[in-house]
Amino acid sequence: MGRRKQNKNTTDLDSSDADSITSTSTGLSDLTLAHETENVNSLDFVIEKCLESLDNKSMRSKALKELLDAFEGHILLPYLENRCITLLDQYITSIKKGKGSPAEACLASRAIGLLAITVGTGSKSHEIMEHSLPHLERAIVSGNDAVKISVIDCLAIITFVGANNWDETEESMKVMWEIIHSKSSSKVKKPSPAVLAAAVSAWSLLLTTIGGCRIDLDSWVEPISYLCTLLENDDRAVRVAAGKQ
Repeated sequence: MGRRKQNKNTTDLDSSDADSITSTSTGLSDLTLAHETENVNSLDFVIEKCLESLDNKSMRSKALKELLDAFEGHILLPYLENRCITLLDQYITSIKKGKGSPAEACLASRAIGLLAITVGTGSKSHEIMEHSLPHLERAIVSGNDAVKISVIDCLAIITFVGANNWDETEESMKVMWEIIHSKSSSKVKKPSPAVLAAAVSAWSLLLTTIGGCRIDLDSWVEPISYLCTLLENDDRAVRVAAGKQ
């Protein structure tokens, strides 16, 4: 009777197999590290190219979108160490009247707010606020509704992050109040419901930074009274914003 051939299942690896797996694992780690390094380098390259493109009017909107994606998807604080004001100046160019389209101004306003959030509280965000404020005020006067809403949101964010004291916060709130309680003598035209709702919400955000010791009840009678009238506004968004006070 013939001898039956038996297949041998081996669970142990000899030294050459172990060395091979170790070598493969090390190689994969090196590849992963190289890939991650390549991604960082690629991101720096993309940002630098975007900065160059911001000087080109025809490419500015695309560059702004790519920069927003980069800052929303990555922590780029180290990158801003020596580039913060350079970026800010480019963003402001897009907001200035006649320099960019309304869509571009909206993107730039959002980018300025994101820039302030990225650097956080401190001297850099304060510089962003001081440098941006006069340009944002002008855009509120001259921009269309979409631009006004974006600029109002931006002003609220950079003031919330960058203001050093109540006086600075109050300056931004006054800009917003001119929109909320627009008068015939005001340089700001009567706002649309969407712009009014944005201004009330932004004003309310900054209101939360007031400490109890700063409250002068007499000075708040008129604002509170006027906000109460907005609770009966025909537009639901305005009523909701006013109701959050």
